[in-house]
Amino acid sequence: MSQDATTARAALLEVPKGSFGPRHLVLIFALVFALWHILTNVYLNEPGLWQNAIHFAGFAFLASVTISPWGKHAHKTWAWGFDLIYGLLVAGAALWVAGAESGLYERSLAVTGLGWQFTAIDWAAGLLLIFACIDLSRRVSGWVIPILIILSLSYILFLGTMLPGVFRSASLPLDDVLFRTLYNDEGMFGILGTISVTNITLFMIFGGFLVVSGASNFVIELSKIVAGRIKGGAAFVAVLSSALTGTISGSAIANTASTGVITIPLMKANGFRPKFAAGVEAAASTGGQLMPPIMGAGAFVMASYTSIPYGTIVAVSVVPAILYFLSVAFIVRIEAVKYDAGAHIDLTVDRGKLVSGGLVFVIPLGVMVWLLLSGVTPSYAACWAIATLIVTSWLTTIAAWADKGGWFKPITMGPTQIAEALVSGVKSAVMTAILLTAIGIMNNAIVTSGVGNGFSLMIAQWSQGSLVLAIALIALASLVLGMGLPVTAAYIILAILTAPALAGLMADGIIVEQLIAGISDPSQSALFFLVDHPLALQVATGMTRAEAWELVRNIPFEIAVTIRPVMIDPELQLTFLLTAHLIIFWLSQDSNVTPPVCLAAFAAAGIAGSRPMATGFASWKIAKGLYIVPLLFAYTPLISGDLAQIMQIGFFALFGIYATNALIQWYAEGPIGIVTAPLLVLGAVGAYWPLAWMPNLVGAALVLGVIIWTARQPKPTLQPA
Repeated sequence: MSQDATTARAALLEVPKGSFGPRHLVLIFALVFALWHILTNVYLNEPGLWQNAIHFAGFAFLASVTISPWGKHAHKTWAWGFDLIYGLLVAGAALWVAGAESGLYERSLAVTGLGWQFTAIDWAAGLLLIFACIDLSRRVSGWVIPILIILSLSYILFLGTMLPGVFRSASLPLDDVLFRTLYNDEGMFGILGTISVTNITLFMIFGGFLVVSGASNFVIELSKIVAGRIKGGAAFVAVLSSALTGTISGSAIANTASTGVITIPLMKANGFRPKFAAGVEAAASTGGQLMPPIMGAGAFVMASYTSIPYGTIVAVSVVPAILYFLSVAFIVRIEAVKYDAGAHIDLTVDRGKLVSGGLVFVIPLGVMVWLLLSGVTPSYAACWAIATLIVTSWLTTIAAWADKGGWFKPITMGPTQIAEALVSGVKSAVMTAILLTAIGIMNNAIVTSGVGNGFSLMIAQWSQGSLVLAIALIALASLVLGMGLPVTAAYIILAILTAPALAGLMADGIIVEQLIAGISDPSQSALFFLVDHPLALQVATGMTRAEAWELVRNIPFEIAVTIRPVMIDPELQLTFLLTAHLIIFWLSQDSNVTPPVCLAAFAAAGIAGSRPMATGFASWKIAKGLYIVPLLFAYTPLISGDLAQIMQIGFFALFGIYATNALIQWYAEGPIGIVTAPLLVLGAVGAYWPLAWMPNLVGAALVLGVIIWTARQPKPTLQPA
């Protein structure tokens, strides 16, 4: 968000000094609004439209009064008054739309054939809400989302008739567009709004409780224990603390800001280069959104779009997240050895913070994970985790009274602390709530027009059946989108547009194997007669692999979507869809650490005092796991395999990841050269080879051999720049 375009009135969500006034009312509203989110997911039973409308109404009001477009005039009375009235009007419009649904249906049924019978107030409320989505999304994230909203509405109103080929679309009347935008399941108050109100906001409130209760202290102290005795220990503290903090914030920038103020100075004092210290923090913080159980907002959106349980998505994400953080740890180790950094520093552990923070971190998080695995909804699990945290803080306080040895330094969650946590959670959820509602407008336009099929066809045509090329195209698109969008928004848009195509390409690999063997079932082989290609006549008798791929690449998109469900088991199709979403979700994170716009890296550079762009390139090198792990998703059963297969792939992938990082840094435990570099390349290939014991063992042995060899060689003395 550009500070030139908007000015944050952050103090409105902090306890104001002085006599009671409007700012106290805003704070009280935020507190009540946070409580409503808990109650609506546990006790209240509002209809979905009402729940989502209230959710947006509250956050629209908070965004209006806390983020002003008036620049240096933001704190003047007239600017504050305008934003207050504007926020109230938008909130009222959202509630009006929810209440007007029944009357709209009744009037429209009474005069069939004349379109949707909106009243003047209905029109005013609906158009104000669309304008508010454009305006408020601009305030919280810049101009990209507003431009996309305007383009998507223009597309289904008139622009689609002007475009050629697969992107051509019929225009819809204005009243139909307004109805679909407001009331469709894919619209403003539909699926994405439900995800925000039932899951994301609650987990952010839970994150607020973890921060206020002192759980973040536990994260730092535990990291000191684990990494304090390792060469480069301060940087390992950053990696571990960011991994654990990711379970609290689920936001790369928030993670960088919260842990970076501690870890970056620690790394610099430990002898690490400033840009490298900042890059480590940015890369590790980006991994926070990949770390179960919260995973930012991505896991909730993924569960909604794939119909796969949230618990399943979290479970399959554990090993990939570990691989990512170990990939960052490997490059930290290489840097520490290369520059002899991290040998001398005091990482004394505060056992009081460790014990007290550990209880309010481990017990509530354990309860939440247990509830998720038992099959309850994420919102229910989050509410009980919050209650568990409050009770745990009280029990810790009681233990502190009885303790005479200083084992406890508790933060009791009394009324003041609970209120602070509730408001903190709501404050952190403002941007996500606004963006998910705004993206609902685009989502509706994409679904209504069918343009998603056009994008899928384009990906399929440009990739020419190559899965790695398709992933590269999606990575490029995610980087471009990520320059102006938060990563969750970029993921949602890419998932809508490209996930079906990516899942289809993975399914095509199964169809190719069937074509090679020959398809004897007449009901299945007859489907290929729809394809205008000579090889379609050989479907029953079999063909070579090259011929099978040639036939598959020539199947038109509209025929492929008919053939795949018949040829492939539904459960396997669902696995491919989940794999596609995970690939897109991981790739969408790269905008945090990839120049020219890498907000997490820039935030870290501000703390480290390093050059922003140089820090961006450093973080990009360190975060290479963002590209390696998606390739493992695509080409190995890291997601779909049994436990033994997943452990084999994950274990040997570590050797490949180390080799990749060593080649990037041109250093292992010592300098690498013309002999050791080819050995690392061969070792990486063998280690990455899926489920092949001999190549895996040989690859691991080669990488270990290079590590041992370079460790024994004399090392030049390098000084950090």
